[in-house]
Amino acid sequence: MLRRLYDWTMGLASHRHANASLFTVSFIESSVFPIPPDVLMIPMVLAQRARAWAIAFIATAGSVLGALLGYAIGAILMDSVGMWVLTMYGKEAAFDDLAARFAEFGGWAVLVAALTPFPFKVITIFSGAVGFSLPLFVLTSIIGRAGRFYVVAGLLWRFGPPIRDFIERRLGLMFSIFMACLIGGFAAVRYL
Repeated sequence: MLRRLYDWTMGLASHRHANASLFTVSFIESSVFPIPPDVLMIPMVLAQRARAWAIAFIATAGSVLGALLGYAIGAILMDSVGMWVLTMYGKEAAFDDLAARFAEFGGWAVLVAALTPFPFKVITIFSGAVGFSLPLFVLTSIIGRAGRFYVVAGLLWRFGPPIRDFIERRLGLMFSIFMACLIGGFAAVRYL
């Protein structure tokens, strides 16, 4: 089953609409969608290593623009959409405490969330809800997301064939690591 899913994803990564799909996934992941864009970006770079930097740019641009949507949700729609998203992550009751901590460490929170598997959408919504500086929010989002996506693209560009071989020989292990990171990110949101 994992082999079929992997082959399907690799086929999708080479599809003519792959760039638009990556942009869309990156955009909605920064505001509401739970699956990180790496799921599509990594196979795209592995399938087309010469386009690694363009693929990283697409993921970064989509993610930062989506982060602005998350910010808007927090700033304008916090009582409805924003609380619904925070409820999904178990953070509705801790809003006041998190808002106070966010006021002190907001720039670092945006940067860390942008670089790690931590669900970025929680921080984008919080940023808007607490009125975090929009220019600083955009700057840290660009630095964090570009840092994340360009490092991944660079590693895949440089070490693509051995990495692809490693992934293909150890699909079960790679899937387990991906799931551990994804679940770990959601657990971090719930218990931080």
